[in-house]
Amino acid sequence: MSDAFTILGGGVCGLAMAAELSSRGAQVTIFDPKGAPGEHACSWWAGGMLAPDCEGVSAEPEVVRQGRKAADWWERHGAEVSRKGTLVVALGRDQSELTTFARRAPNARSLDRKAINALEPHLADHFAKALFIEEEAHLDPRATLATVHARLPQNGVSFVNEIKGQIIDCRGLVASDTLADLRGVKGEMLVVLCKDVSLSRPVRLLHPRFPLYIVPRGDGVFILGATQIESGERNRATLRSVMELMNAAYALHPAFGEAELLEIGVDARPAFPDNQPRIRHLNDRIYANGLFRHGFLLAPALACMTADLVLEGKTPEVWYEDHRER
Repeated sequence: MSDAFTILGGGVCGLAMAAELSSRGAQVTIFDPKGAPGEHACSWWAGGMLAPDCEGVSAEPEVVRQGRKAADWWERHGAEVSRKGTLVVALGRDQSELTTFARRAPNARSLDRKAINALEPHLADHFAKALFIEEEAHLDPRATLATVHARLPQNGVSFVNEIKGQIIDCRGLVASDTLADLRGVKGEMLVVLCKDVSLSRPVRLLHPRFPLYIVPRGDGVFILGATQIESGERNRATLRSVMELMNAAYALHPAFGEAELLEIGVDARPAFPDNQPRIRHLNDRIYANGLFRHGFLLAPALACMTADLVLEGKTPEVWYEDHRER
């Protein structure tokens, strides 16, 4: 294959792909009519959790194994990664959810109230038990996208208005014009300001109907998410979803009842039927897609395996499909 590539799409998948290929000496251009990362990108609305063990409670083992590489990869490419783990809690009536989670996440360590207080003092009065997964991490998606985008020209990557060379299609849900089995999974999130609560790490509140994650962004700003609705609708949040996110945050800590609502974010994540990504070789184009809700967690692995394929001829160990005509 040629060492000159045009990447279609400048979201988390496309930027990670460009960063990996260019770091290996390939000539890379990015074609994205919408320009620099912003509200149009699904990854703009991500939580930024690099939490393979938490995701492994419901995802396949390959997601966990490949996701463990993400934090190191993002740091190598200039992102600021916070490695403070993930705290998992449940309300008193939902303690069985905590027990089930612990069985499915073997790296989770049980905490009592005293241990919770040492990690997150603002939650110790509200929870007597929790789980802690120390190895997990998180990043700020918007800052990370901006950093990677700004660094790419230093490695010779250019942003163009024409397509040339080998095409790697990272357009996300837009690629459903060709990938018939790609579907949208709608996610909604809130950005709130609450000066009365301080958290140092992502917290997951388990609930049988509307589980919540909350990620601190500093200066009293928090990300609340995220719903998971089978829909490709990308612009409008539902009243039910917003209410459930707010109610869950209030249940986590009553001070969130006085939080100021800064943003409501909506987009549809690209997903294949099994919610695992694909590197699909279709005719003369390679598609890297289907990151589902694992954008920042799995984009590095998808980029590395695609680079191995196009630069070294190495068949990816997972998620590869060759649909070229013989």
